[in-house]
Amino acid sequence: MLDFTIMNKTKTMKYLFAVAFLILFVSCKENAPKPLTAQEIVDKAIEASGGELYKNHSTGFAFRGKTYHSKNENGKIVLDRISATDSITIRDVKNGNDYERYINDSLVAVPDSMAVRYANSVNSVHYFARLPYGLNDGAVNKELLGKETIGGKEYYKVKVTFDQQGGGDDFDDTYLYWFDIETFKADYLAYDFHVNGGGQRFRKAYNERYVNGIRFVDYENYKAKNVDSDILEIGQLYNKGELELLSKVELTNIQVD
Repeated sequence: MLDFTIMNKTKTMKYLFAVAFLILFVSCKENAPKPLTAQEIVDKAIEASGGELYKNHSTGFAFRGKTYHSKNENGKIVLDRISATDSITIRDVKNGNDYERYINDSLVAVPDSMAVRYANSVNSVHYFARLPYGLNDGAVNKELLGKETIGGKEYYKVKVTFDQQGGGDDFDDTYLYWFDIETFKADYLAYDFHVNGGGQRFRKAYNERYVNGIRFVDYENYKAKNVDSDILEIGQLYNKGELELLSKVELTNIQVD
């Protein structure tokens, strides 16, 4: 009789332990944080880099002998670039899909082919200077590729592609961004391109500074030695020292109003 009672108690204890373990397991699973989506990561990156300040602050900076300005006019971001010599000042203005060129404050006609080239050049410099803000534009598609370690640090790796409608002339380019898993700042980016023979670029951010709440960085600009390499593997090529430093992208005289 005693042995039977002990056996019953043992079974009861095992059952209670199993139930308690199951409840604990389910509770932990329910309370575990859900994995972040690519959209959530980008939202956090924008917030960490300036957030709403991008919308209601004008910015200006100098880059390779030219000055650039961006401002919000009636809900549209107007971008410009000013090139000046002793006697001539050229101002290129991109307002939405419209482009205009002024020479010494006089509007001049520009052939369509050159207008596209100038407008893309202005947009490109502003795009990189304002990152990651532009990653929430309507034509942007974002995909989380998981995590990847670069330079001994772990990052969220996000792939960005563009719709043809609203994606610009280079809509078929592929971009990659590596966001710090703790701060969500974009420390690296890469992209491929198809004009002028095509190629790949990899950029490492450095010289971070905040000006009136908006983050700005400079970049070391690398190129892939093999144009046929997979853009998705370029982070590991950097880790292996298999990229070539091409140039540096440095912004000076930054102003935020």
